[in-house]
Amino acid sequence: MNCIIVDDEPLAREAIQLLASKTPNLQLLNSFGSANAAAKFINETQVDLIFLDIQMPGISGMEFAKMIPSKTLLIFTTAYAEYALEGFEVEAIDYLIKPIRHERFLKAVNKAQFYQDILKSDHSNNKIENIAEDYFFVKADRKYIKIYFKDILFIEGLKDYVVMQTDDQKVITAMNIKTIHEQLPQNLFARISKSYIININQITAFDNNTVNIRKYELSIGNAYRTYFFDEFVTKKILSR
Repeated sequence: MNCIIVDDEPLAREAIQLLASKTPNLQLLNSFGSANAAAKFINETQVDLIFLDIQMPGISGMEFAKMIPSKTLLIFTTAYAEYALEGFEVEAIDYLIKPIRHERFLKAVNKAQFYQDILKSDHSNNKIENIAEDYFFVKADRKYIKIYFKDILFIEGLKDYVVMQTDDQKVITAMNIKTIHEQLPQNLFARISKSYIININQITAFDNNTVNIRKYELSIGNAYRTYFFDEFVTKKILSR
């Protein structure tokens, strides 16, 4: 994957450059101190992945994120953890807190590589078929895969695709997250952000900002928080 860095802090750019140089599947094309300079570059050059700071003079990282091409993936890099929820609302692949550890950087890059492979693959013939009482079929890899509702941990939206995560597989189909949510049982699946639908029976823990499902921690979007808590959480909390 080719990539660029956008960060107004020279030391931060150098740190990410060093991490990128140690990652075999990354090719660093350029590094920029402002979103304005980066915007001109991506208009002329195809970029697979952007490492983007959030707080910058001029155009902020959040504003710039809304301007990038649909096929370009985004990883936020920032010193401020409180921006994480907003970051996922603009479909960021990951959110790295400075100073960035090498192993955490690799995890984010591997996730980006997985999603780039999705975007480059042909899933145009995939679709959901025959939704029954407790399962449905998804056409993938030239065959129909049977998926039980109870086995789905969560569904993640990525551009024009969704990834259904179960215990032992990821099933990918070319469908937006709003369309698949409308076809699922509304008493079992809750949309908690622009990017995630969860199986409420798979929740292991939660707080005001995140839901834990097994080893996964998923952010709750501001626009979905009230709906999620009112419809799926508050009635099931034991009171003293």
